[in-house]
Amino acid sequence: MGAKRIFGLTAMLSVVMAAAPAGAQAPKPGRLESYKDWTIGCDNGNRCEAVSLLPEGGDWPDAPVMLGIARGAGADADPEIRVSRDAKGREALDFLIDGRKLARVASVDGEASLEGPQASALAIAMAKGGRMEIRAGARAIDRPSLAGLTAALRYMDAKQGRAGTMAALVATGPLARSAVRPAPAIPTIRRAAVPGGAQPPALWREELTALGTFTGCADEMRGASSPPELHRLSKTETLVLVPCGAGAYNFTFVPAIATGIPGRRTFRFAGFDYQPGWSEEAGHPMLVNAGWAPETSTLQSYAKGRGLGDCGGSETYVWDGSRFRLVEASAMGECRGAWHWITTWSAKVTD
Repeated sequence: MGAKRIFGLTAMLSVVMAAAPAGAQAPKPGRLESYKDWTIGCDNGNRCEAVSLLPEGGDWPDAPVMLGIARGAGADADPEIRVSRDAKGREALDFLIDGRKLARVASVDGEASLEGPQASALAIAMAKGGRMEIRAGARAIDRPSLAGLTAALRYMDAKQGRAGTMAALVATGPLARSAVRPAPAIPTIRRAAVPGGAQPPALWREELTALGTFTGCADEMRGASSPPELHRLSKTETLVLVPCGAGAYNFTFVPAIATGIPGRRTFRFAGFDYQPGWSEEAGHPMLVNAGWAPETSTLQSYAKGRGLGDCGGSETYVWDGSRFRLVEASAMGECRGAWHWITTWSAKVTD
C-alpha cells in the first residue's frame, strides 16, 4: 500500500488486551479488509460497512466526496448508501451507473442517504457496473472507482450469513430471506456515575515527581503545554491524564488512577478491558488525543494516521466503577480519502 499506509497500524488495531473478569470475554474488534479501491469492516453485531477509497497513488481532490455502503445484520436489514462532502444547502443528487440514472436522493449540507429497496438495487448495479458518476444537476461531483466493490460486498454477504439467499447483494442464491443468519447479541455495560462538583486538588510538586517516575513521562511532562488533567471518578479515585509526548497532530497521554489524600496520593495505571492506542508499544495504557466526558463517564482515544484524518483508529470507553470498558471502536486502515472510519466494535451502555 506504499507510504500512505498507516505506520504501526497493526500495533494500533491488534493491541494487547487486558485479562477479562471471570465469565466475560475481552472485546475483539473486527478486522478491516481492502479490495482495490474499497475497504470494508464489520463490528461484533455483524453490522458491516464498505467505503470507497481514492485510487492508489491518486491526489487529494479539491472537493472530496466520500461514498459508503452500510448494512445491519439480520433478515430484515437493507443496505444504506451514504454520500458525504463539504457543501451547504439542499440539492438533488443523481447516481448513474454506466451512463444510466438509477437513483436520486436529496442532499442537505453535503449529507445524503439512500435506503431500502432503492439502495439495494443501486448497490447491486454498482457491483455489476464498470463506471459510476454522482451528479448534482448538470455537474459531476464525483466518479468513484468501482474496482474491488464486488469483492467487498461478497465479503459482506458472507460475514452476515446472506450468501446463497435472495437477500444477498452479490452472492445470491435460492434460499429465502428468512434463512439469513440473525444478528448476534452485543454486550451491555453498566456505567458508573461519576461525582460532580469542584475539580480535584492539583497535584503537589512531590506528587508530580512521583507520577513522572511511575509513568516514565517525566521529560514529556516538563515540556508539556499544560499539567496533567485530573477528573473525579469516585470519592476516593481520580483519573489523571498524564501528557507523555506530542507530534504534529497526535498528543499522547498515560491514564493513571490516583488515590489518597492531596500531597500523599499514590498512582496506578488505569485498567482497561481492551488496551487503547499505542499501548502495545509502551507496555502500559497509552491514549492518543484523549478526551473525558464526565456527564457520560466516557473516555476517548483518537489516533490519526496523518494530518488529513482519513486514516487511524479510535476507541471509546465507559467507566464501570472499577475499570474502563470498550463501548465503541472504529478504524480506517488506508490513507486514501475516507474520513469516515468504520465501526469495528459496539456495546450498549446502561445506567
